[in-house]
Amino acid sequence: MGTPRVSLNALRAFEATARHRSFTAAADELAVTHGAVSRQVRMLEETFGMLLLRRTAQGAEPTPEGQRLAEGLKRGFDEIQGTIEQLTPGPLTLACSTSIMMYWVLPRLSVFQQQNPDVSLQYHMSSGPLDFTHNKISVAIRLSSQEPARDVVCMDICSEWVGPVCSPEYLRTLQIRTTADLRRARLIYSRTREHAWSEWKQCHDPAIGELVLDEGFPHFYLLIQAARCGLGIANVPRMLVQDDLNSGTLVAPFGFVPGPNRLTIWVASHLTERSETKRLVSWLTDEILKDEKHSRLSFGPA
Repeated sequence: MGTPRVSLNALRAFEATARHRSFTAAADELAVTHGAVSRQVRMLEETFGMLLLRRTAQGAEPTPEGQRLAEGLKRGFDEIQGTIEQLTPGPLTLACSTSIMMYWVLPRLSVFQQQNPDVSLQYHMSSGPLDFTHNKISVAIRLSSQEPARDVVCMDICSEWVGPVCSPEYLRTLQIRTTADLRRARLIYSRTREHAWSEWKQCHDPAIGELVLDEGFPHFYLLIQAARCGLGIANVPRMLVQDDLNSGTLVAPFGFVPGPNRLTIWVASHLTERSETKRLVSWLTDEILKDEKHSRLSFGPA
């Protein structure tokens, strides 16, 4: 008995449903109706004579056979997409968190554009897991604590330096001179990194007493604005506040220390030899290391 001939559309519908665990999400991705996806998957199951998805109240869950098929199909579709991108290269997509985009990439981007007017960039803001193929991502700035996406080249750049910052007026008003004075301050933090204060304490001086957190903000960009407005002292990555430190909008009373994470750059493996990719990666690396060198001289640990 030969291998059954199957519809490519049915395979695409099944792979998307298995990946999203949802017929509705698969239909949205493929721009078809929920019913069309369901019919394609049912036709595939009839062709193979086995159940590939268990229908649940929440959506769909692949069976063991369905999971093996879905993983193989994703590898195949990723390879097809990568080949197409090599034949018809489009804009590069840079992925990073919204805070890094706002506070680090955008203030420096004009220099890259002036030096590389032929490179077209688009952006993907996310701090969570990345699907390089589905989101057509070329390069990403990530922390070493994050699991690298599949089919990427991971480049280790340098330590992520972290430390407390506040407005100059807040520092004067509370007379913060030593870490013991933190007990009188409002310690604010980002809910995207709730352990920032404890991680800094471990790296700066584990003997510091208990640190009681006062208020959390949804994102680093809101946290940094709160610190600028004198709402407390925030523990942040230095790269997000470098320009504020240079201008004097924020001060770092205890300097910065290398935190538990390292800054890394991920590059889509099929784009590593593309000239535009090499130039973007080189520029990002140089800028990060340049800031690092300057910061260690200007804002190192007190």
